[in-house]
Amino acid sequence: MSSENMPLLAIFDHDGVLVDTLALHQDAWVEHGRRSGIPITREYVLETFGMTNPSLLRRILGESLEDAVIAAHTDGKEACYRELAAGKIALMDGVRELLDGLTAAGVKLAIGSSGVRGNLELTARDCGLEGRFAAMAALEDIKHGKPDPEVFLVAASRAGVEPSRAVVFEDAPVGVRAAKAAGMYAVAITSTHPAAPLREAGADEVVETLRGYDVAALIRRLHDRSPGVVPGLGPA
Repeated sequence: MSSENMPLLAIFDHDGVLVDTLALHQDAWVEHGRRSGIPITREYVLETFGMTNPSLLRRILGESLEDAVIAAHTDGKEACYRELAAGKIALMDGVRELLDGLTAAGVKLAIGSSGVRGNLELTARDCGLEGRFAAMAALEDIKHGKPDPEVFLVAASRAGVEPSRAVVFEDAPVGVRAAKAAGMYAVAITSTHPAAPLREAGADEVVETLRGYDVAALIRRLHDRSPGVVPGLGPA
Protein backbone atom coordinates (compact mmCIF):
# COMPACT_ATOMS: atom_id res chain seq x y z
CA MET A 1 0.00 0.00 0.00
CA SER A 2 1.43 3.39 -1.00
CA SER A 3 1.67 6.10 1.65
CA GLU A 4 -1.07 8.06 -0.14
CA ASN A 5 -3.48 5.16 0.39
CA MET A 6 -2.57 4.47 4.01
CA PRO A 7 -5.20 5.64 6.50
CA LEU A 8 -4.96 8.90 8.40
CA LEU A 9 -6.13 9.38 11.98
CA ALA A 10 -7.36 12.41 13.92
CA ILE A 11 -7.07 11.98 17.71
CA PHE A 12 -9.01 14.38 19.89
CA ASP A 13 -8.30 15.16 23.48
CA HIS A 14 -11.60 15.21 25.34
CA ASP A 15 -11.80 18.04 27.86
CA GLY A 16 -11.20 21.45 26.33
CA VAL A 17 -11.16 20.14 22.75
CA LEU A 18 -14.27 18.09 22.07
CA VAL A 19 -16.23 19.61 24.93
CA ASP A 20 -15.82 22.61 27.23
CA THR A 21 -15.84 20.79 30.56
CA LEU A 22 -13.23 22.73 32.55
CA ALA A 23 -15.82 24.40 34.81
CA LEU A 24 -17.58 21.07 35.39
CA HIS A 25 -14.31 19.39 36.38
CA GLN A 26 -13.41 22.30 38.64
CA ASP A 27 -16.80 22.07 40.36
CA ALA A 28 -16.52 18.29 40.65
CA TRP A 29 -13.03 18.39 42.19
CA VAL A 30 -13.99 21.15 44.63
CA GLU A 31 -17.11 19.26 45.68
CA HIS A 32 -15.19 15.99 46.07
CA GLY A 33 -12.55 17.88 48.05
CA ARG A 34 -15.24 19.26 50.34
CA ARG A 35 -16.63 15.78 50.93
CA SER A 36 -13.25 14.09 51.43
CA GLY A 37 -11.12 16.82 53.02
CA ILE A 38 -8.73 17.41 50.11
CA PRO A 39 -7.57 21.06 49.98
CA ILE A 40 -8.24 21.47 46.26
CA THR A 41 -9.12 24.71 44.47
CA ARG A 42 -10.46 25.66 41.05
CA GLU A 43 -7.08 27.28 40.32
CA TYR A 44 -5.25 24.03 41.05
CA VAL A 45 -7.56 22.12 38.70
CA LEU A 46 -6.83 24.63 35.92
CA GLU A 47 -3.08 24.40 36.58
CA THR A 48 -3.13 20.61 36.33
CA PHE A 49 -5.75 20.29 33.56
CA GLY A 50 -4.70 17.51 31.20
CA MET A 51 -2.90 15.47 33.86
CA THR A 52 -4.20 12.10 35.00
CA ASN A 53 -6.08 11.87 38.28
CA PRO A 54 -3.19 9.95 39.93
CA SER A 55 -0.72 12.67 38.92
CA LEU A 56 -3.02 15.43 40.13
CA LEU A 57 -3.67 13.69 43.44
CA ARG A 58 -0.04 12.73 44.13
CA ARG A 59 1.05 16.28 43.40
CA ILE A 60 -1.20 17.63 46.16
CA LEU A 61 -1.24 14.69 48.61
CA GLY A 62 2.24 13.26 48.18
CA GLU A 63 4.02 10.82 45.88
CA SER A 64 3.59 7.95 48.36
CA LEU A 65 -0.20 8.01 48.03
CA GLU A 66 -1.45 4.44 47.74
CA ASP A 67 -3.15 3.21 44.59
CA ALA A 68 -6.27 2.18 46.50
CA VAL A 69 -6.66 5.68 47.92
CA ILE A 70 -6.18 7.19 44.46
CA ALA A 71 -8.82 4.85 43.04
CA ALA A 72 -11.30 5.83 45.75
CA HIS A 73 -10.75 9.55 45.16
CA THR A 74 -10.99 9.08 41.40
CA ASP A 75 -14.28 7.19 41.70
CA GLY A 76 -15.68 9.87 44.00
CA LYS A 77 -14.63 12.79 41.85
CA GLU A 78 -15.79 11.24 38.58
CA ALA A 79 -19.15 10.38 40.13
CA CYS A 80 -19.48 14.07 41.03
CA TYR A 81 -18.53 15.03 37.47
CA ARG A 82 -21.11 12.80 35.83
CA GLU A 83 -23.80 14.04 38.22
CA LEU A 84 -22.99 17.63 37.23
CA ALA A 85 -22.39 16.98 33.53
CA ALA A 86 -25.34 14.79 32.58
CA GLY A 87 -27.52 16.68 30.13
CA LYS A 88 -25.18 19.69 30.08
CA ILE A 89 -22.45 18.54 27.68
CA ALA A 90 -22.22 20.23 24.30
CA LEU A 91 -19.55 19.99 21.63
CA MET A 92 -17.27 22.99 21.34
CA ASP A 93 -17.71 25.46 18.51
CA GLY A 94 -16.81 23.93 15.15
CA VAL A 95 -16.17 20.41 16.44
CA ARG A 96 -19.15 18.67 14.86
CA GLU A 97 -18.40 20.21 11.47
CA LEU A 98 -14.74 19.22 11.80
CA LEU A 99 -15.63 15.64 12.70
CA ASP A 100 -18.01 15.46 9.74
CA GLY A 101 -15.39 16.93 7.39
CA LEU A 102 -12.72 14.48 8.52
CA THR A 103 -15.08 11.53 8.17
CA ALA A 104 -16.14 12.66 4.69
CA ALA A 105 -12.44 12.80 3.72
CA GLY A 106 -11.87 9.23 4.92
CA VAL A 107 -9.90 10.17 8.06
CA LYS A 108 -10.42 7.87 11.04
CA LEU A 109 -11.38 9.45 14.38
CA ALA A 110 -10.22 8.61 17.92
CA ILE A 111 -10.21 10.05 21.42
CA GLY A 112 -7.04 10.12 23.53
CA SER A 113 -7.71 11.45 27.00
CA SER A 114 -6.44 11.39 30.56
CA GLY A 115 -10.09 11.16 31.64
CA VAL A 116 -11.87 7.98 32.63
CA ARG A 117 -13.72 5.97 29.97
CA GLY A 118 -17.12 6.64 31.51
CA ASN A 119 -16.70 10.37 30.87
CA LEU A 120 -15.81 9.81 27.22
CA GLU A 121 -18.76 7.49 26.74
CA LEU A 122 -21.08 10.05 28.39
CA THR A 123 -19.97 12.67 25.87
CA ALA A 124 -20.37 10.31 22.92
CA ARG A 125 -23.85 9.36 24.10
CA ASP A 126 -25.10 12.85 25.00
CA CYS A 127 -23.64 14.46 21.85
CA GLY A 128 -24.82 11.85 19.38
CA LEU A 129 -21.33 10.56 18.57
CA GLU A 130 -21.71 6.87 19.40
CA GLY A 131 -20.03 4.76 16.74
CA ARG A 132 -18.07 7.68 15.28
CA PHE A 133 -14.69 6.83 16.84
CA ALA A 134 -12.44 4.02 15.66
CA ALA A 135 -10.78 3.99 19.10
CA MET A 136 -10.99 5.50 22.56
CA ALA A 137 -7.94 5.55 24.84
CA ALA A 138 -8.69 6.60 28.41
CA LEU A 139 -7.11 6.61 31.87
CA GLU A 140 -7.87 2.92 32.33
CA ASP A 141 -5.83 2.07 29.23
CA ILE A 142 -2.50 3.62 30.23
CA LYS A 143 0.18 3.44 32.89
CA HIS A 144 1.80 6.79 32.12
CA GLY A 145 -0.04 10.08 31.74
CA LYS A 146 0.74 13.00 29.45
CA PRO A 147 3.35 14.28 28.59
CA ASP A 148 4.18 10.60 28.10
CA PRO A 149 2.92 9.64 24.60
CA GLU A 150 1.30 6.37 25.72
CA VAL A 151 -2.35 7.46 25.44
CA PHE A 152 -1.93 8.63 21.83
CA LEU A 153 0.09 5.57 20.84
CA VAL A 154 -2.62 3.33 22.30
CA ALA A 155 -5.29 5.23 20.34
CA ALA A 156 -3.33 4.91 17.09
CA SER A 157 -2.63 1.22 17.64
CA ARG A 158 -6.30 0.46 18.31
CA ALA A 159 -7.33 2.45 15.23
CA GLY A 160 -4.77 0.58 13.11
CA VAL A 161 -2.93 3.72 11.96
CA GLU A 162 0.80 4.49 12.05
CA PRO A 163 1.63 7.31 14.52
CA SER A 164 3.29 9.36 11.78
CA ARG A 165 -0.09 9.39 9.96
CA ALA A 166 -1.93 10.89 12.93
CA VAL A 167 -2.84 14.41 14.03
CA VAL A 168 -3.68 15.27 17.63
CA PHE A 169 -6.01 18.10 18.60
CA GLU A 170 -5.01 19.31 22.09
CA ASP A 171 -5.53 22.26 24.44
CA ALA A 172 -2.82 21.68 27.06
CA PRO A 173 0.98 21.92 26.86
CA VAL A 174 1.38 18.45 28.41
CA GLY A 175 -0.87 17.05 25.68
CA VAL A 176 1.05 18.80 22.92
CA ARG A 177 4.31 17.39 24.28
CA ALA A 178 2.74 13.92 24.38
CA ALA A 179 1.63 14.24 20.75
CA LYS A 180 5.07 15.30 19.58
CA ALA A 181 6.74 12.54 21.63
CA ALA A 182 4.45 10.10 19.80
CA GLY A 183 5.71 11.39 16.45
CA MET A 184 2.36 12.96 15.58
CA TYR A 185 1.29 16.31 14.12
CA ALA A 186 -0.11 18.58 16.84
CA VAL A 187 -2.85 21.19 16.49
CA ALA A 188 -3.34 23.21 19.68
CA ILE A 189 -6.52 25.10 20.57
CA THR A 190 -6.33 28.08 22.96
CA SER A 191 -9.47 27.06 24.87
CA THR A 192 -7.79 26.61 28.27
CA HIS A 193 -4.20 27.84 27.77
CA PRO A 194 -2.75 30.81 25.89
CA ALA A 195 -0.86 30.39 22.63
CA ALA A 196 2.69 30.95 23.91
CA PRO A 197 3.05 27.85 26.14
CA LEU A 198 1.34 25.72 23.48
CA ARG A 199 3.89 26.84 20.89
CA GLU A 200 6.71 26.33 23.38
CA ALA A 201 5.46 22.77 23.91
CA GLY A 202 5.98 22.11 20.19
CA ALA A 203 2.55 22.61 18.56
CA ASP A 204 2.69 22.57 14.77
CA GLU A 205 -0.34 24.85 14.64
CA VAL A 206 -2.11 27.01 17.23
CA VAL A 207 -5.70 28.08 16.59
CA GLU A 208 -8.27 29.98 18.64
CA THR A 209 -11.18 27.82 17.51
CA LEU A 210 -11.93 24.76 15.42
CA ARG A 211 -14.72 26.61 13.62
CA GLY A 212 -13.95 26.62 9.90
CA TYR A 213 -10.81 24.50 10.30
CA ASP A 214 -9.38 23.61 6.87
CA VAL A 215 -9.54 19.81 6.61
CA ALA A 216 -8.13 19.67 3.07
CA ALA A 217 -5.05 21.69 4.05
CA LEU A 218 -4.49 19.44 7.08
CA ILE A 219 -4.64 16.31 4.95
CA ARG A 220 -2.06 17.78 2.56
CA ARG A 221 0.25 18.52 5.50
CA LEU A 222 -0.14 14.99 6.86
CA HIS A 223 0.62 13.46 3.46
CA ASP A 224 3.68 15.71 3.08
CA ARG A 225 5.20 14.76 6.42
CA SER A 226 8.28 12.55 6.43
CA PRO A 227 7.93 9.33 8.41
CA GLY A 228 8.79 10.05 12.01
CA VAL A 229 10.55 7.97 14.61
CA VAL A 230 8.39 6.92 17.50
CA PRO A 231 10.29 6.68 20.78
CA GLY A 232 10.86 3.05 21.65
CA LEU A 233 9.28 1.80 18.45
CA GLY A 234 11.71 2.82 15.73
CA PRO A 235 10.60 4.32 12.42
CA ALA A 236 6.86 5.02 12.29
